[in-house]
Amino acid sequence: MFRYLLSWRYLVRRRTNLIAIVGLFLAVGALIMILSIMTGFLEESRRIVRGSLSDVVITPIFLRHMSGAAVRDSPDELLAALHQDDRVRAAALRLSYFGILNRPGFVGRSGKGDSSGGILARTGSATLAGVQLVGVDVRTGEKRAAEPGSVLDEYDVTELHAAIAGVPRNGVRVEDPLFPFRMPPDLPADGPPGAIVGEQLFSALELERGDVIEVLTALPHQSDGGGVEERTGRFTVVGTFRFGQNEADLSRIYLARSDLYDLLGGARSYTEVSVLLHDYERDAEMFCAEMSATLEERGLILGSERMPEVRTWETYRAPLLGSIENQRSIMAILLSLVLIVAGFTVFAILSMMVNEKRRDIGILSALGATPRAVVSMFLWIAAWDVFLGATAGAVVGTWGAIEIDSIEAWLSSVLGFPILDRSLYLFDTIPSRVEPSAVALILVVTLAATLLAALIPAWRASRLDPLQAVRQD
Repeated sequence: MFRYLLSWRYLVRRRTNLIAIVGLFLAVGALIMILSIMTGFLEESRRIVRGSLSDVVITPIFLRHMSGAAVRDSPDELLAALHQDDRVRAAALRLSYFGILNRPGFVGRSGKGDSSGGILARTGSATLAGVQLVGVDVRTGEKRAAEPGSVLDEYDVTELHAAIAGVPRNGVRVEDPLFPFRMPPDLPADGPPGAIVGEQLFSALELERGDVIEVLTALPHQSDGGGVEERTGRFTVVGTFRFGQNEADLSRIYLARSDLYDLLGGARSYTEVSVLLHDYERDAEMFCAEMSATLEERGLILGSERMPEVRTWETYRAPLLGSIENQRSIMAILLSLVLIVAGFTVFAILSMMVNEKRRDIGILSALGATPRAVVSMFLWIAAWDVFLGATAGAVVGTWGAIEIDSIEAWLSSVLGFPILDRSLYLFDTIPSRVEPSAVALILVVTLAATLLAALIPAWRASRLDPLQAVRQD
């Protein structure tokens, strides 16, 4: 029992132990709070990226291979092959193509050209001219109710419905999300087909609901002479969508697949297929491998080794997700160095304590204290440091991660400028996710590292000669 009482007495009576306690408090608190925020950023980024994609994305390469092989444009056969697989819950066709907002692109409700030079002149940035046109199939409300089992809808395989139905930050809501491309009653029914524009693109171009945008595309010419064929289409802005993903919200326009098919002159009926699985975690990798082999055998994909045509959404977005994960790992490594510094602090304080308490250690040894008991006493001092510092740090760090929004708002008001620019990440709140297992692991590692740092001075104390130590002045 003496070892516990003496360790606590030494801890309380020697104020330099407060340095070790504060160091462990700051290290553990910062590590838990920062890692929780980074984990929240990763999970939120995964959710946002996943929102515009389905579990599996199939992108056939329609270019003719050097060997002469070519992929058959047979969407019905491809969908049939997918639905024959019991792991597939839903599949929907997409038609994606790139376009350019033409110089007289802003036509306005009157249908007259904009004398100011159009979108490019108004924005002063040619980077906004390039857009991705995405043609999708969306069943009307009646068909959705009448055919609940017929799952061939963009709404069923991605989060497009939520992106349209949600209230955009700087955009406008679609009149009826179940009829996203239908012309609203207050707009001319005989106008250009409806289009849904990304919220950031909508805001940057200073568009309004009912504006007509003009899109220019180029297709390979079908004649033997080669070259390209220019095609121009006009579309009415009927609303906006917001995924919270810069790439989509700034450069994407959703159209009905039939309207984009007409704009492209029937050159291609689809460019990719979105697939939703019943159990993504269990079946994704095996499904991609087996379905790739099946579709290649049937001539529906080229089977390229360098560019897989059947990929999970995580593989599709691997660079983005990997960069966020790397940032979290680097942050964890950097913050772990703070723990190492705190461990060295414990080592230094206990080393000085051993030198100062040599006489006490000698008396304890003379009274019958074993070397093991002496080691245990000093290790208990380190354990008290961890209990007081690391536990308090874990509590404050967890609280800080949960209340990070309120803390950031208070700091921003005090400093007079925003600590975190939410528009940069498109998050309404600072994402944070506290994982109890991670907190427990940090505490266990902190305890082990601190005890390891205290082991050397504790071992030195146990090796002191009692007679030499008692004779010390």
